Amino acid sequence: MSKAVYEAAKKQYAKLGVDTEKAIAALKKIPISMHCWQGDDVTGFENAGALTGGIQSTGNYPGKARTPAELMQDLAFSFKLIPGLHRLNLHACYAIFEDGKKVDRDKIEPKHFKPWVEFAKKMKIGLDFNPTFFSHPLADQLTLASEDPKVRNFWIKHGIQCLKIAEYFGKELGTPCGCNFWVPDGYKDDPSDRMGPRKRLKDSYDKIFKYKYNKKYVTVTVESKLYGIGVESYTVGSHEFYMNYAAKNNLLCLLDMGHFHPTELIADKISSLLLFSDKVAFHVSRGVRWDSDHVIRLDDAVKAAAEEIVRNDPKNFIIALDYFDGSINRIAAMVLGMRNMQKALLLALLQPQATLKGLQDARQYTEQLVLQEELKTYPMAAVWDEFCSRCGLPADESWMKDVLDYEKKEFAKRV
Repeated sequence: MSKAVYEAAKKQYAKLGVDTEKAIAALKKIPISMHCWQGDDVTGFENAGALTGGIQSTGNYPGKARTPAELMQDLAFSFKLIPGLHRLNLHACYAIFEDGKKVDRDKIEPKHFKPWVEFAKKMKIGLDFNPTFFSHPLADQLTLASEDPKVRNFWIKHGIQCLKIAEYFGKELGTPCGCNFWVPDGYKDDPSDRMGPRKRLKDSYDKIFKYKYNKKYVTVTVESKLYGIGVESYTVGSHEFYMNYAAKNNLLCLLDMGHFHPTELIADKISSLLLFSDKVAFHVSRGVRWDSDHVIRLDDAVKAAAEEIVRNDPKNFIIALDYFDGSINRIAAMVLGMRNMQKALLLALLQPQATLKGLQDARQYTEQLVLQEELKTYPMAAVWDEFCSRCGLPADESWMKDVLDYEKKEFAKRV
């Protein structure tokens, strides 16, 4: 688009009291954390076997990253096609054993993630982190909620080691590391004892968080789920469990957009959580009939979530993506998801929030509805184009040509 198109859009928004320059400046400052596991279908570098814990990645599109070097290369290329700020989200199963001496998850250390810190420094990005409580011989149905003390103790040690690694990330990179805890524990059929596993899960977390991590460098989040494959009837870590545990222990509750009933709107939960917590953490995903982790589209659910983020100040949110689709080009999936989230945030930044709130408070619901609907066809695309142009990137789908050129050049080597 030409500069004249942007100037026309700027004037149109100005009539509503919206400053497009402020919107562009604000969008540049909102960090989104890219999830590394889209690049290799949540495989990691342990050779631990098939995915477990109600997780599945479907598809066999060629070119999946097989090594740390390939994954880092793909991530670096992806970041080049995304405007604005970036972070990288890692799982514990992406430890790198440079000396060839692998250790189990209860013994991983910061040194096993030193290459990732070096990568982050080179890319000038922050790192976030997740303990990996799935795809492991001791992750059979129950981990932190296991009735076996030895199993529970193994995973408690894993959680503590992950806090130490998150501290290392924060200190080395000078930005707090979001360390997110999610476990797949549950039962396929109706349990006879619902309280017991939840008592054990609470006790396990109490032991993990006795470790006095430095809150300057680590922000702990806890994540719920409705159900997973193989645990359809009962999930130990329900939303109610984590919402209460987070509130009582001064932690953050993380909302994953695929972890609730398909008719639940995550956007509606945000304001309630912010009344009792300084921040809310997000995993942006797209479930199709279930937690299927599809690449996010610029759909109503994502736009509604972005609206609440902007209305309640983006500084109060930790935003990360979480999906894994092996049926399409994985790099394209990473780039598209990040750009879609940025577009959703820009749409929200271009809303006359004060005017809309005033209409609601004055009970002028007709005027509010009309303005909400007419905003949908305002020229956001012209502002997005300007934002991308200032970042030296295309605003349209032409970035896909670079992805296909990269695929042709690099993926043939990965046979």
